[in-house]
Amino acid sequence: MTESVKKLVSILRDSSRIVFFGGAGISTASGIPDFRSANGIFSQKLRRNVTPEQAVSHSFFAYNTEEFYDFYKKHLVYPQAKPNDCHTALVKLEQMGKLSAVVTQNIDGLHQAAGSQVVYELHGSVHRNYCQRCHAFYDADYVLKEEGIPLCEKCGGIIKPDVVLYEEGLSDAVVSGAIGAISTADTMIVGGTSLVVYPAAGLLQYFRGKHLVLINKSETQADSQAELVIHEDISQIMKEAVDALEEERNEE
Repeated sequence: MTESVKKLVSILRDSSRIVFFGGAGISTASGIPDFRSANGIFSQKLRRNVTPEQAVSHSFFAYNTEEFYDFYKKHLVYPQAKPNDCHTALVKLEQMGKLSAVVTQNIDGLHQAAGSQVVYELHGSVHRNYCQRCHAFYDADYVLKEEGIPLCEKCGGIIKPDVVLYEEGLSDAVVSGAIGAISTADTMIVGGTSLVVYPAAGLLQYFRGKHLVLINKSETQADSQAELVIHEDISQIMKEAVDALEEERNEE
């Protein structure tokens, strides 16, 4: 066990209200690539190449809906993805009574699939889709199997994923819940995120607790503020640390 992991175990041992704040790097071990690695598309209507950010913007959804769904289904929905060691480690921390909440920028629903009970999804979820006209609910499977633009079976309206697109604001209720959890946490673990996506990254300013831990393969703008910084694979680090803590508790 490295000194960094030993330090993380010590912090976990000392904590009782941990909040985990995660980004795309959490899901890469589950086979979900970072969204920014996705290639754009050639828009037939616009006759030009469209970046990933433009392809999942509110305006592109509104005016180029079929092309939006073509990109969305290929690059944002991964129905075969399963929770990895990081997701499992967080569930164990919650079951130990140490983790109070997960705040995630991811839209894959893997934290809930693993068993986490308190999850604030800042950018929504691909597993929730609603008719824009009558608000009927549809799951991800329905959207994926529909060719072209998925339409409501009840009223024929266009279905929209419950995902925060570019140009859209975050849910006030979700943000409020996340701020409440972060502001009362004694430890905050930030993992798998480069902290460049706002306003989500700005939530760190509400942390007033004792321990700030950053686990990310590359450097972030908040590294200098953290008590512990680990530039390694987060799924491996979290598994090793939580397994060690679990072993300690079992020996008591």
